Formats: sequence, C-alpha cells, structure tokens
Amino acid sequence: MRTDIKIPNHLGIIIDGNRRWARERGLEPWEGHWEGARRLEEFLKWCMELGIPQLSIYVLSTENLKRPKREVQELFKIFKHFFRKWERGENVLDKYEIKVRFCGDLRRLPRGLVRIMEKVMKKTAKYQKRIVNVLIAYGGKFELTLAFKKIAKKILKQGRIEITEKDIEENLLVPTPVDLVIRTGGEKRLSNFLPWQTTYSEFIFLKKYWPDFTKRDLIRCLREFSKRQRRFGR
Repeated sequence: MRTDIKIPNHLGIIIDGNRRWARERGLEPWEGHWEGARRLEEFLKWCMELGIPQLSIYVLSTENLKRPKREVQELFKIFKHFFRKWERGENVLDKYEIKVRFCGDLRRLPRGLVRIMEKVMKKTAKYQKRIVNVLIAYGGKFELTLAFKKIAKKILKQGRIEITEKDIEENLLVPTPVDLVIRTGGEKRLSNFLPWQTTYSEFIFLKKYWPDFTKRDLIRCLREFSKRQRRFGR
C-alpha cells in the first residue's frame, strides 16, 4: 500500500470510451468492449494492490441495453467469458478475499449469464475484507424506485409512515457512500450512476478512453483526490 496518497474507502469507476476507441482504429464496437474488459481485469488488480476496500464498477447501464442487438449480444458474451473466470478461480478474488456483488435489474439479463453471476456471489460471500460491486443492467433511477418499493411494503406491514435517510440507504443495492468517482472517455456527467451514494463524492473526469487507462492514471487520480478538502456541505 502506498503511503504518499490518500486511499478512498469506496471508489466508483464509470468505464467509458470503448466504442470510440474501437471506431478510431477501424474496429467493431465489441472489439473495443473486449479490450475494455481486459483493462478492467488489470484495473481490479491495481486497486487491490493499492488497498482500496470497495469498488463500484459501472459496466452496463439500463440505457446500454437499448443499443443495437448485435452489440448487446457481444457484451453478454464478454461478461460470460470473464465472469466464468471468476467462478473458476482464475482471478484475484481469492487472493485478496473479495466479495463480489452484482447490482442491477438482473431480470433483463440472459438466464445463463445470471446463473454464473449467482455462483460467483455465492463463492465469494464468505469474504469481508474487500467488496466489488459490479453495476450491470443498472440505473440509479431503477435502484431508487426499487428501494422505495421495499420501503412501501414495510410501511404497509408495520403501519409506520415516517421514512428516514437510514431507511433509504438500508434498501439500496449499494448501501455505502462513494468517496471518489472516476469517469474516462471525456464526458462530464454521472449517466444514472449511483445518484444517492455520490451526493458528496469527489469527481475526476478524464479524456482518455477506458482501454487506454493505465495504473499511472489511477495513481494520478488518487493523488488529486488526496489534495481535495472534503467538507460535506459544512
């Protein structure tokens, strides 16, 4: 673990730019997604080496599912390939004792892919040291709607009308606040990424496309985060 940088307790990453990276090289969009997935494997190792306790990785939004059918099918193939590696233990999950949580509207994913994801979650459920939240078929509006539905059921059952911030947080897919959000690809927006959890996050936007993101870029982002004074509205 490095001592010259401040490590966030919870790092969010919006991986953007795979398609543009592919387009500039005359490749199909999914070839950029394959390269992005390989970079994500490396990124996970870098974060574990640096001692980051929790990651939230935005790999597929609810809006992404509206992309051309061929591209979405290729994305599902990529997820299946890499999640199978996690299931078989060909990864850093056991080495760093990482609990994996898949968060999103999993009903919108192929059943075979969901079964693999369920096996990964079951396999890593025993770990408490580190957490990786994989946001797949995820949207912040979906998460908040789901949370309020859960709360409404409890209200009807208990007859209690009051709703607190704690009630909402306890019913979120990702219950802990995000300290730092990094987004690659040049865009400067959240795109439906963890709206409740990022209320007081620090943000760093990079022009570099995700497949070109390096460990040096990550360390630079953490150094920038270390300089920020977080006041939380105070």
